[in-house]
Amino acid sequence: MVLKKQQFAEGEIPIFDEACIYKRGEYWQFRMWLAKEGRYARKSLRTRSESTAIERGKAAYLEIYANLQQGKTYFSITTKEGVERYLKFRQRDVELGHIVQGRHTTISTHLQHFLSFIGKDTKLKELERTDCEGYFYHRHKSTNGNVKQVTVQNEQSTINALIKWLHKNGETHIDGFDFKKLPRLDKGNDAIRRATLTHDEYESVYRAMGTYCAKHNKLDEDELKIRKIVQHYVLIAANSGLRVGEQRQLRWSDVQVERHNVGGKEQTLARINVRAETSKVRTSRTFLCRNGQYFERLKEVTKPKSTDELIFTTDGKSELSKRALLYHWHKILDLAEIPNRDERDLVPYSLRHFMITQRIMSGLSFRQIADMCGTSVVQIERTYYHLNDEIRIINAVADYRRLDDGTIEVV
Repeated sequence: MVLKKQQFAEGEIPIFDEACIYKRGEYWQFRMWLAKEGRYARKSLRTRSESTAIERGKAAYLEIYANLQQGKTYFSITTKEGVERYLKFRQRDVELGHIVQGRHTTISTHLQHFLSFIGKDTKLKELERTDCEGYFYHRHKSTNGNVKQVTVQNEQSTINALIKWLHKNGETHIDGFDFKKLPRLDKGNDAIRRATLTHDEYESVYRAMGTYCAKHNKLDEDELKIRKIVQHYVLIAANSGLRVGEQRQLRWSDVQVERHNVGGKEQTLARINVRAETSKVRTSRTFLCRNGQYFERLKEVTKPKSTDELIFTTDGKSELSKRALLYHWHKILDLAEIPNRDERDLVPYSLRHFMITQRIMSGLSFRQIADMCGTSVVQIERTYYHLNDEIRIINAVADYRRLDDGTIEVV
């Protein structure tokens, strides 16, 4: 290996005759000339001790030399360039239908937070596993404590997916960050209970929506239309258990309203087809849900021109935005006087929790509910079993009797 500079200045200590360490301010630095790249490799040794600097300098030299022998380059692209390449790579997953565009947008948002923390011009090959130990503190401080822990954990997962991909492509020396371990989140029954509505609270929401969309509010045509769309979004979500992304992407061709005679009484049901490309788990499913008349009523509001139009839309082309949905959702909760809604994290997704809880209480099996909701029996059982004291009581007092024909009857 050819060294550009064979003569070292005073204060520079040669290492293996091909590199040196030197002091800048209080800390020792490492420098090595790379002939193929025509540049110096420089690195802070992060120590004030000369003996420690010599050892770290030797280690740095041996690491760089080994990488060069394998044909690897030392100089690096920036974190911003790395994120851009990764997002371009993930866009292919959108085109192939492996993820939805909304997921790609979420990944992009997560990585923008990472760039604001780590610095857009930071060299990828200078990153160390401990560089993101303060990530949660940074996000907490930058949002004045308004960021949720689960949000940061999701961001950290996205960041490490980025670093793993960059490492596989030879752009980093690490395959992930060692984030500071965060307190375990309460994902048990009590957390789910807080994040959903009780039956009485849903009745309050139902009545509040009628008031919210009433004519006496003297709303203009556009405002009344979007309020009614959100109203029917809530009604359908509470009856179908659809995920937010699945419901916002429904088209009229995905829904057929049917009449069935059940127990001598006519029931209006909706046969809903969730397309694989709109499903979180990338699997299509078809199921029936109650109160199919809500779709018929919504059709009178939006007046679609074709079955290809979106269902929850103001113009037939664009999805009802999450921002608009959340805005009107919170207005409705205010009107319904739902207590502690912020602390309980009541969001439109809470309607899925509500539907599942109600179906459990009505006696449906976990398999039936899992098929309707597009999830696993294990997930339903782990998340919702023993959710309500009523189920515990029923289980505790359940009894049976054996009939003459040998069958068992619960009494």
